[in-house]
Parts: sequence; C-alpha cells; structure tokens
Amino acid sequence: MVIDIQPLSEKIGARATGVDLSRPLDNATFKRLHAAWLDAAVLAIPTQNAMMVDDHVAFSRRFGTLDTDSLARNSLAGHPEIFVVSNVTEDEKFVGARVSRSWHSDGQYLTEPTKASIMHAREVPPAGGDTLFVNMTAVLDALPQATQQRIAGLRVVHSRVKTHPILFPSWAPLTEEEKARMPDVLHPLVRTHPETGRKALYVGGNSAWEIEGMPHDEGRALIRELRDFATGERFVYAYAWSVGDVLIWDNRSVMHCPTDFNETGHRRVMYRTTVKGDVPV
Repeated sequence: MVIDIQPLSEKIGARATGVDLSRPLDNATFKRLHAAWLDAAVLAIPTQNAMMVDDHVAFSRRFGTLDTDSLARNSLAGHPEIFVVSNVTEDEKFVGARVSRSWHSDGQYLTEPTKASIMHAREVPPAGGDTLFVNMTAVLDALPQATQQRIAGLRVVHSRVKTHPILFPSWAPLTEEEKARMPDVLHPLVRTHPETGRKALYVGGNSAWEIEGMPHDEGRALIRELRDFATGERFVYAYAWSVGDVLIWDNRSVMHCPTDFNETGHRRVMYRTTVKGDVPV
C-alpha cells in the first residue's frame, strides 16, 4: 500500500490517498494516518466506496472508545455506533438527524467531549452540502494579545438542554431521561490539546450558553465576538464532498459547520462515528 499525504489547503487539513478502509490497516499505516490527523486537525481519505458499516466502526475504534449513548435516537438501526446525518424523510419524519447549520465542535456539551468525528459520505447533492472547517489553534494565535489575556482562565457554561429547542426545532423534545444524561457543564475557553500540547480557542459548541461569573448578556456578547472572529474568511476552509469520502476531524481543536443545499430536490446522507474524549483542561 503506497500512501501519499498532501495538504488540503493552506488553512487546515490533509488528504491521504492510497488507503483502502474496507481492509484492516496494519499498525504502521494507522500510526501514519493518526499522526497526519493530529498535525492537520482534519484528514480526508477520499473515495472509500467499498467501506461498509462494519469497516467504518472497526476503523473508528482504532481512535478510541465510540459513543453510543448521547446520539442514540438518531443511530442506524442495528448499529448504535453510527449516527445518521440526513435530510431524508419517511412518514414525514427525518431519517437520522437534520443537523443545525451553525458553527460547533461535536459533543462540547458533554462532560468528556467528543475527541474525533469520522464521517462517511453515502449520498451527496450535486451542489452545496459542503462542510466548513476552522483551525481554532490558528484562531487563538491570531487573537490580539489583549484579548488572549482577557479570556485566559475563563470557562464556558454549555447547556444542551437550554439550547436544544433553539438549535434543533425539527427534532423531538428531549426526554427527561435524556436531560438527566446531559447536565450543564463547564469547559475552559482556551483548551490545551492532550496529545499535541497546542492551545486552541474552545468556543465552538453551539451549546455554549454563557461565561462563568459574567452577566449573561456580557458573556453571550463575548462568545459572539470570538465566534465571529474565528469564522472570518481568512480562517475558513470549505470541503466539497464526493460519495465515498471519509473525513476525520479533531473536535478538540476544530470548529465546523455544514452548508445549505437544495433539500427539496436532492438527498444528503452521511454516516458518522464519534470517538469519546476526556475532560478539557
């Protein structure tokens, strides 16, 4: 297997070709892919059309323990590890989840937020439906020194319960059991990556509700200010999907956002696994 790894863009990401994820990877190959992912924060492995659901799950487990709980209501039947992202409806209900069109880092509302998201494109529209990415380490480095000093040591209150009806109006309300599994959590506004040691702005969760110790409106204003800075044109990279593409992104240092497409005339179906992480520091 001859693997070639090249940058996706000057802003973020890498592309690995010569990889077949429908077959088990030897340790040396996986270590090379894992290192490329840590370095680039987003790793694309294109045209994995032969990869089946079991292959997807097996590959994902090389990165760590998979989350089968927090997104269970939108899992693939018989495969609790696979979260379905889709605009397809059956009996006037979405198959899987129609995700929020907002910037976020997956699982930031969890006590131990998602480490990696690994998405496989099953159906894509002919135009639109891209995924935008931002390297939050680069964003933190680009912030004015005064702002960096201002936010050092601050913590964000994340609330999936309070933000759920705002962000996901098409989803069913959370059950009392689901609410109990997702209490409000506090995470640092600047996070140290546990594997690389690099620091990143960690404001990406659309579950971000307020800043600990600040008046609510003042905290919300700071969150908007930082998010607006991070999503400026100089930082944003758009990935255009093709059927079979696999994308792995690091939620500890990346923020992402899906883009619109013609949902009336076209289908977009993606299968995603989520790898459990640890408590941010």
